[in-house]
Amino acid sequence: MKRVGLVTGAASGIGAAIAKALAEDGVTVMITDINEDAGRQMASDIGGAFVAADLSKQGDCKKAIDETAKVFGQLDILINNAGFQHIDPIPDFPEDQWDKLIAVMLTAPFLLTKYGWNYLIKSEQGRIVNLSSVHGVVASPFKVGYISAKHGQLGLTRTAALEGGEHGLTVNAVCPAYVRTPLVENQIADQARTRGISPEDVEQLVMLEPAAIKKLLDPTDIANYVVFLCSKAAWGITGSVQVIDLGWTAK
Repeated sequence: MKRVGLVTGAASGIGAAIAKALAEDGVTVMITDINEDAGRQMASDIGGAFVAADLSKQGDCKKAIDETAKVFGQLDILINNAGFQHIDPIPDFPEDQWDKLIAVMLTAPFLLTKYGWNYLIKSEQGRIVNLSSVHGVVASPFKVGYISAKHGQLGLTRTAALEGGEHGLTVNAVCPAYVRTPLVENQIADQARTRGISPEDVEQLVMLEPAAIKKLLDPTDIANYVVFLCSKAAWGITGSVQVIDLGWTAK
């Protein structure tokens, strides 16, 4: 029987790359995103389906799971990828942005896991992959909401892995360093303007300064690893933090 996967935030960037890679691996993919036009187009491109959802809302988290089950009758793979960043020092960090960051990047993965749990257990080879970040392992200044949410995802990952293990459900977190996505490209451009340096210098001297390999990751690098974690070959990997950080945390 063909497996079914739900990928959040899959209209672009890492989520889109994961959705494509899973589809190429034979998985039927339900895409959810707040961007309806891009999400529907991506679903059409990979022969999947789309459900519009604002994952900062509890009801929309449930809708994403319910719609997947309604359309396909099953759920075998859950990829919690949706997220965004807000950059400000702690004294200036807006409270509403804190609430939204935590809602989208920590509460939503919990709710999607909760609502999808029985389907994933029934699968007997269920897979959950939480897209965390190297900033789920280490911290940097001015990203308090993002970093707090990403650290929290690791606790969710480990707890769900312990509860799901007896049912064959694996739960893992992937923690990449900077990936060349539209979001990161915008960050590079913004920092180049504010620092008065070239985009190339932002990459090499700022973003890649802690890394051993001085090259931004590509979304397909993350997608290929996620596909492996969703495979039968990865049945014994659970509760793990898979760091793809170019050597950032090796020091």
